[in-house]
Amino acid sequence: MSILEAIILGLVQGLTEFLPISSSGHLRVASALFGWPDPGAAFTAVSQLGTELAVVIYFRKRIWTIISTWFRALVNKDLRRDINARMGWYVILGTIPIAVLGLLLEDQIDSVFRDLRLIALTLIIFGVILGMTDRYTRKHRELTDLNVQRGITFGFFQALALIPGVSRSGGTITGGMLLGFKRKDAAEYSFLLAIPAVFASGLYKLTDIGGDEYAGVLATIIGTVVAGVVGFAVIAWLMRFISTHSFMPFVYYRVGLGILVLTLVSFGVLDPHGGAASENPKKEVVAEEQAPEPSADPTPEPSPSPSPSASVDPETGWPVDPETGLARDPETGQHKDPVTGELVQIDPNSGLPIDPYTGQPYDPKVVHGQQEGRQGTAQEGQPAPAG
Repeated sequence: MSILEAIILGLVQGLTEFLPISSSGHLRVASALFGWPDPGAAFTAVSQLGTELAVVIYFRKRIWTIISTWFRALVNKDLRRDINARMGWYVILGTIPIAVLGLLLEDQIDSVFRDLRLIALTLIIFGVILGMTDRYTRKHRELTDLNVQRGITFGFFQALALIPGVSRSGGTITGGMLLGFKRKDAAEYSFLLAIPAVFASGLYKLTDIGGDEYAGVLATIIGTVVAGVVGFAVIAWLMRFISTHSFMPFVYYRVGLGILVLTLVSFGVLDPHGGAASENPKKEVVAEEQAPEPSADPTPEPSPSPSPSASVDPETGWPVDPETGLARDPETGQHKDPVTGELVQIDPNSGLPIDPYTGQPYDPKVVHGQQEGRQGTAQEGQPAPAG
């Protein structure tokens, strides 16, 4: 991955992580539109460390209050009913679904789930669900109304984001509004709930960067830094926007992008499996460069001598040794010259058979070819039979 690709994908990650439009889906689609290979699930997970660091900085006071109150509540019973202490438990419990499903579906996340057709469909379907939920649900609850059941339900909606195109924030916010939470409260809990899951996923995938992955270490670092800087600005804007606006602009965008991707895939403009189309031409070029040029010399006439490419000797039924061109007994390892019919030993130094009469190594192709040449010359010198 080039530095330019890393910067562009970092911008895409930062712009889309907190919006309900799926950052992982956008990374996948953006790479396909630019004709780049799939950056991979590892790059996606690690680059999200930058955006989650932006969440930590933006909500630093709230996060510190939650962590400190949660720890103090472990020994102080009076604090256990405090919303901040309870919030610590809700975040822990709400993280369990995505942690378990993420490990169980790891192979599918790295392969099947990255199909552009699936991403396009999830953009459309979950965009419509987000729009209907935003328009028709009664949003009256605040974060103080959270309990264990609602916190875990939030977690299951977050787990839907394992499929690129669903959107971590979009899925969790949708679940929150279905539970009756206000837009801003659902979004805030969505961002807090994502912190342990994203950091765990990013650190887990960190070892996959480099090696066979398309994104190298330097490109991943640059993409992560860019994503974090841009993400901080986006989260600040989004929290103000949803206080007075609905999610419908994001719904229209999701549906439009999904239809565009499906159309481009249907007409063969985009490869639904990503990366493969852009990698194959390189392999084909290498193969063409390594292929030997055809020789201009005339092809010699085939001789009746045994061919090394033959797999089985027709007389003995033994397999033919490709190195010597002689039939070899699979049980004893003894070689047999099919022309002379003699069993021969193989010289360990030259790898040639040893003439049982002279004790000297000989090349069966050369010797038998000379014999056949002499026989052909003698036959040509004989008078033709009377007709």
